Amino acid sequence: MSSSEPLQKPLRIPPWLRIKLPSNENFSNTSELIGDLHLNTVCQSAKCPNKWECFSKNVATFLIMGAICTRNCAFCNITSGDLEPLDPSEPGRVAEAARRLKLKHVVITSVTRDDLADGGSGHFAACIRAVREAMPECTVEVLIPDFQGDESALKAVLDARPSVLNHNLETVPVLYDAIRPQADYRQSLAVLENAKRMCPDIPTKSGIMVGLGETDDQIMTVLDDLAAIACDIVTIGQYMQPSRQHPMVKRYVEPEVFEMYAEEGKKRGIRHMFSAPLVRSSYNAADFV
Repeated sequence: MSSSEPLQKPLRIPPWLRIKLPSNENFSNTSELIGDLHLNTVCQSAKCPNKWECFSKNVATFLIMGAICTRNCAFCNITSGDLEPLDPSEPGRVAEAARRLKLKHVVITSVTRDDLADGGSGHFAACIRAVREAMPECTVEVLIPDFQGDESALKAVLDARPSVLNHNLETVPVLYDAIRPQADYRQSLAVLENAKRMCPDIPTKSGIMVGLGETDDQIMTVLDDLAAIACDIVTIGQYMQPSRQHPMVKRYVEPEVFEMYAEEGKKRGIRHMFSAPLVRSSYNAADFV
């Protein structure tokens, strides 16, 4: 950038995105429990704006396979670096946390582990089985990486019978090079399409962020693509800049526009649309099971 070009100033955060922090002893109890069991949560690692609300409700999204990712997506606050070996005790600790929190719906996600032969799919399956063994009535949602398109890895997760199979597209195709350079939009769509083909009875789910520079027409195209592969649940939320090192917010989308996205998704045949500024992939996930 030349010295004659003006620096872009950060957009002012609108009032509908200002979060009132709850005062609830459950928040500290949930934090302490996660720390005691040496677990990671995406709530903490990704600086989710809903952490205060969810922890106060005894809810958390478990982040398995360590806190270091093999990829470096521009939007994400999870860091890359020296990878940790898989811990065979982790599935049991996730199940114990779910039991102590008395969860009725457990959401498990992970960093991307391209270094592992199966992408970590076996570890996902072990976590699903551990939760089911500890809490047979509990539903389990998994938010998986793309496993580099490996269908056998996807099948290993599906064979463990999650209640919901989630894989996020994250953004519109034209922004992949800038925002998600180590991923491929069509490959991510194929994960969802293959999951539906392999196990038609397991609901599929995906989500995108807005405010990264996409247009509404491009969002409609994503909804077309998700409807075409019979994706059951779609979430749309506002991108929030985790730090100054991350891409700036290009626009703050008004709540009524999020409502329009939801209506457009439903018109296309998507069964469940959850679209609002503070929606994140696992926010209030139990509402759709």
